[in-house]
Amino acid sequence: MSENTATEATPAGEDVTGAAAPDGAAAPDGAAAAKAGKAAVADVEEAMKDVVDPELGINVVDLGLLYGVHVDDDNIATLDMTLTSAACPLTDVIEDQARSALTTGPGGGLVNEMRINWVWLPPWGPDKITDEGREQLRALGFNV
Repeated sequence: MSENTATEATPAGEDVTGAAAPDGAAAPDGAAAAKAGKAAVADVEEAMKDVVDPELGINVVDLGLLYGVHVDDDNIATLDMTLTSAACPLTDVIEDQARSALTTGPGGGLVNEMRINWVWLPPWGPDKITDEGREQLRALGFNV
């Protein structure tokens, strides 16, 4: 991607959850989708909840750091992500956790490969934190 712009968390047209197979059978989801074709965006987003910000101990989805997910026809996920600061030294840790969450596990993982497109616009702010993330931060003593 040539521009560093962000998209909404769930781009239209990418989620294949609930789609019917041509023979009328329910389409696979989760890890089965990775073998059958393309993983669902919702499944990728759910798996990214296993990726935890090393400084705060809260997952990157609830912190609002995951701006968008695209899964191509080769089952390669591209994640539009940001950080609380462009100077954050922990991008490698987050990339390693994301790769592990998405490409490893039973049957080889949810997707075949993943890439992170680090974006800085719009800038991250506390307004991006989900209600669940706010509850977790309050439990740690933060006033959000």
